[in-house]
Amino acid sequence: MIRKIVPDVISDQVLQKVSPKDTVRTAAKLMRDKKIAAVLVMNADKLVGIVTERDMTARAIAAGVNPDSAEVSQVMTENPDTLSPHDTAADAIHMMKNHGYRHLPVVENDKVVGMVSVRDIYAVYNGELEQDLKERNAFIYGESYGMA
Repeated sequence: MIRKIVPDVISDQVLQKVSPKDTVRTAAKLMRDKKIAAVLVMNADKLVGIVTERDMTARAIAAGVNPDSAEVSQVMTENPDTLSPHDTAADAIHMMKNHGYRHLPVVENDKVVGMVSVRDIYAVYNGELEQDLKERNAFIYGESYGMA
């Protein structure tokens, strides 16, 4: 089955975002509090970047940036690649693998509608594999195989 990014992989997300003028600490606290590894950087309703755990590590901590005075714009990945809601999970995996991404914003008509992570994609494929195994076992061993 072909899985579209929206609604098969993600749906009804509450977008977590910061401004490019917010401090690095503000972004880090949001990521900690929401238990997320990436946050959208928005200027009003326009996507201008993304900040990930990798950005925080390489561009802030390792670079000795003061998180209380440095702005998110100094450590973010500008103009990130994006997916369309109509792209497939396979499209997302391909882009993530080729570019080393773990998170991709999902944009439709210049509006951010979500963020997909490698964990989201994994969950979809893991569910499909489990279903395939159940169907194969039922076919091979009969409908009641594995029932307690």
